[in-house]
Amino acid sequence: MQSQKKFSPTFSFEFFPPQTPEGMEKLRATRAQLARFDPKFFSVTFGAGGSTRERTLETVLEIQAEGYPVAPHLSCIGSTRENILAILEKYQSLGISHIVALRGDLPSGMARAGEFRYANELVAFIRQTFGQAFRIEVAAYPEYHPQARSAQEDFANFRRKVEAGADAAITQFFYNADAYFYFVDMCEAANITIPIVPGIMPISKFSQLTRFSDGCGAEIPRWIRRKLEGFGDDTASIQAFGLDVVTAMCARLLEAGAPGLHFYTLNSAVLSTKIWQRLDL
Repeated sequence: MQSQKKFSPTFSFEFFPPQTPEGMEKLRATRAQLARFDPKFFSVTFGAGGSTRERTLETVLEIQAEGYPVAPHLSCIGSTRENILAILEKYQSLGISHIVALRGDLPSGMARAGEFRYANELVAFIRQTFGQAFRIEVAAYPEYHPQARSAQEDFANFRRKVEAGADAAITQFFYNADAYFYFVDMCEAANITIPIVPGIMPISKFSQLTRFSDGCGAEIPRWIRRKLEGFGDDTASIQAFGLDVVTAMCARLLEAGAPGLHFYTLNSAVLSTKIWQRLDL
């Protein structure tokens, strides 16, 4: 995993746009706590088909107003070029120059993908329309996208995103570091040299983790799953074990030269903070 070692480690945290005033207040507190770690950026998710478009923008503007670097997600499936262009022009007018460009999920009940079918088409559209005005992050799947027909097809999809103009990648979360290392080795062999930052999901609740994993194709290794199952409803034990497992994995990733960590916070600072402190970052 030599190519990743040339990048200085960067750290970032992901949020989703809250639905309620109480949720916004909680996120403000979360953000204030995580801002102490001087992250490279906070990212904000974008719902299927733009379903959270206004709430995403509201959250992004609040983060920006607080003086923090922010990278809104932009998913293209189910959207039109006109809609995507309007969002990007809005961000550009506000001085936001960092985008996480994703395919996203097709909204429930919608049969057609819209004018963009894949994330590489979105990346190409941004580059053709705005040149280098935006830094573009894309998704990577060390354990392969759940809809990919083969590992080879999935890697070819990732390569198309890079060739379309992606600057960096953030991986889906994983608990098997070897999957990440092998993916990076594949990128090296294919002369893909952008930084590929591991996505980190702290373990809070077993039922929640299995739901997320089943939805995105991320494997929970059998030994971890069996251990978590054995804790039943003992949340404290689940989180304590999860902290041990995830912190050890993060330490191994950074030691091996990973170019940083991107934390999927679920709008909570507690577990990400504890992992950060244990890593002595």
